[in-house]
Amino acid sequence: MTGGYNTISLGTGRKEFNPKKVRPGLELYIKEAGNGTLAQIGGAVTVDECVIGNFMASRFNRQAHLGGFIPMIDEALRYKPATRVEGACASGGLALTAGIRAVLAESAEVVLALGVEVQNSVKAIYGADILAGAGWYPDRKAGHAYFFPGQFSNRAGAYFDRYGRETARQGMARWFRNMIENARLCPTAQEYHNSTGDLDALGLSEPDGRSFVDHLNVFDCSKVSDGASAIAILSEEGLKRAGIPREQAVEVVAWAQVEEDITKPPADLTVVSTIKEAVRQVLERAGITIDQVGTVETHDCFTIAAVLAIEAMGLAKPGHGGEFILAGHTSRMGRIPFNTTGGLIGWGHPTGATGVHQAVTIWEQLTGRAGDSQIRIHSDRPFGLTVNMGGDDKTVVAILYKKP
Repeated sequence: MTGGYNTISLGTGRKEFNPKKVRPGLELYIKEAGNGTLAQIGGAVTVDECVIGNFMASRFNRQAHLGGFIPMIDEALRYKPATRVEGACASGGLALTAGIRAVLAESAEVVLALGVEVQNSVKAIYGADILAGAGWYPDRKAGHAYFFPGQFSNRAGAYFDRYGRETARQGMARWFRNMIENARLCPTAQEYHNSTGDLDALGLSEPDGRSFVDHLNVFDCSKVSDGASAIAILSEEGLKRAGIPREQAVEVVAWAQVEEDITKPPADLTVVSTIKEAVRQVLERAGITIDQVGTVETHDCFTIAAVLAIEAMGLAKPGHGGEFILAGHTSRMGRIPFNTTGGLIGWGHPTGATGVHQAVTIWEQLTGRAGDSQIRIHSDRPFGLTVNMGGDDKTVVAILYKKP
């Protein structure tokens, strides 16, 4: 993969955001991200196929048929295959795997993969109902008004009951702080302009079930975001066609897509078993261990999701994910830096774009293009890992990349 590009993740927190003013629509985000990548790979003439990941444009924007927007990006994309894929918040990851499959099947040498979502088109409480479609919708009436915060609040409550609350809450607050600090280094991040002094105090704000949910505060949650990300997936021949040296691309070493039954509740609220299986598969296929991974982009839609993912990856024992964060291991200077541009909590979560944004961040880090967000990639840990989750641990895409 190469040629990654992110638009701004727009929403509350960005100085440009004003809910009372007209904001960019789907077509503008798609065009900006697409052209941002095309400019780095020799233009649209190099592209054989396109894939666009999106979750709910048909409800957020009353727009379906997103493959038809691809020729709008550039005249040279007319009459080329363009497919829209959907897997809730893992739609971006599915766009990547669809592009990888096309290259492996030799139906394409160069694939333009793009993810997009524009969600600030409705009020938050209505958006919560739209996003509930990422879960089993018959559960909607019995669920919380803010459906997914309620789902992950239940996970947090179960975790507190089993392992204790204090250290876990402190770890979740530290995660929030680290994500905002990372976002402040990335100009496209939704929290880039955040200037709050005491982030720890915000992170430790007591949840209030009367106004939100019982076990999470609003800072434990990713925000409502508009944005798009794009990247190119190429074969060796595709790299030559685009005139791109290998050192400007990352190698896709292994990938896994794992599904769980959406109609059934989690067997154990304190375990994200689908993430656990996806990471196990991708590491096994690559023949490495998690200790050889230099940086991770994980799906922190909520701080408790980050704690559970750390444990699912085998970095901490069950009940010790909060301690792992508090020890500084996931910070940008830590043992295995996570979400170096802020993740979903700091960079933003335009749902259909998130999986592609993760890949762009890994590409930037492993090729030394991350600017102020750049971390050191050690020679004995040249791998990057992305974990993109759809729904409540129902669809997971994990991809392992290697530094050139």
